[in-house]
Amino acid sequence: MELIILSMPRRWRPPDRILVAVTMTYGQYLRVPELLSLQQTMSKGKDHDETLFIIIHQVYELWFKQQIHEAIFLQRALEDGNDPTALSTLKRMLTILKTMVGQIDVLETMSPVSFLSFRSLLSNASGFQSSQFREFEFILGNKRAAAIDRYPEGSPERIALAARLKDFTLWQSFLRRLKHAGHAIPNRLIETPMQALPETDAELQEILLDVYHNHPNDRMLCELMVDLDEGIQEWRYRHVKMVERTIGARMGTGGSPGAAYLRATLFTPLFTDLWTIRDRI
Repeated sequence: MELIILSMPRRWRPPDRILVAVTMTYGQYLRVPELLSLQQTMSKGKDHDETLFIIIHQVYELWFKQQIHEAIFLQRALEDGNDPTALSTLKRMLTILKTMVGQIDVLETMSPVSFLSFRSLLSNASGFQSSQFREFEFILGNKRAAAIDRYPEGSPERIALAARLKDFTLWQSFLRRLKHAGHAIPNRLIETPMQALPETDAELQEILLDVYHNHPNDRMLCELMVDLDEGIQEWRYRHVKMVERTIGARMGTGGSPGAAYLRATLFTPLFTDLWTIRDRI
């Protein structure tokens, strides 16, 4: 066999890297087959609305995951003094909250009779057990150590919540941002991670009043924080009304208190001092 060697131009050299075209379909990227396999009804298709119930709550869990993702990103932006990123992230979180509220409209197309036809199949399962929503609350500042005890020792849910309990909250990152901007935020409010919702603070309220009257850029950030707090309260309100119209005063699944518990969470702000100063601005 004759070996033929082709000469190459002297200036030619192999590329630094070779790009290989990879075919990626929409379904592969989003893992659509796996995603669509997750809606397993306990009624085995006998109750039409069970599929809607499952999809709505799975989507809620995805939104909780995204809100946690955004809240951590927002904290980092606030700590770094990156106002453009902080403001845009807050606006995104608010838009997601509106979408979460809007999903309740879809869920309310299911009549109480339809829900009660498969409710018993939920057994001990309850939205009360959503660890991601608890984690989101912890990040915002609504920490309750007792909530961790609802999850088994060593479970991923318990580990995640225990870690959040030890972290600084979004409220504290917001206060640090104000301090970095030159406002005299007391160190006692930002040096140690909070373990529960903070009490109102008269000294902080005077500082916030000064922000509102004399620092318009910082005031805008304060108002977006109020928007976020209000959005959470709106979601809670719509959620409790949906539960009331669906199961009335019944106990929730899994032994949860149902609407009675949810009503107790209404009108409890996360960022109390931003609301308390309203009658003095």
